[in-house]
Amino acid sequence: MPALTVTDPSGKQLNLGALQGQPMLLNLWATWCAPCVVEMPMLDQLAGTKQGELRVITVSQDIRGADVVVPFFEARQFAHLEPWLDPQNHLGASYDGGGVMPLTVLYNASGEEVFRVAGGYHWDSEEALAAIEEALKE
Repeated sequence: MPALTVTDPSGKQLNLGALQGQPMLLNLWATWCAPCVVEMPMLDQLAGTKQGELRVITVSQDIRGADVVVPFFEARQFAHLEPWLDPQNHLGASYDGGGVMPLTVLYNASGEEVFRVAGGYHWDSEEALAAIEEALKE
């Protein structure tokens, strides 16, 4: 898991490398990315369903940061997602994903990557739920 820090619109920081101990689904997205926009409600639902078992962290790669992310979140009224920001794209660069978004990585409680998806994905599919359940066992 990359030991990088992201911020929320108020400036609160989150060190991703310090989150070991609980499985985590890390999603890199942007407001202008159509597949990202489609995934966000599924990720919000997943975060609610797996609350306490799996932390779902969505990190915007929008260079305009909070100026575009805050209205996006307000319009969609997500119940379980937090608007984390990485406008300099440090996190995206650390994955060497070729700039494909969304990019989503599932980590087990030990901080080991167990599943990665580049591009749009159905987070409510049987395949996704099976991979998540396997990570929760580790």
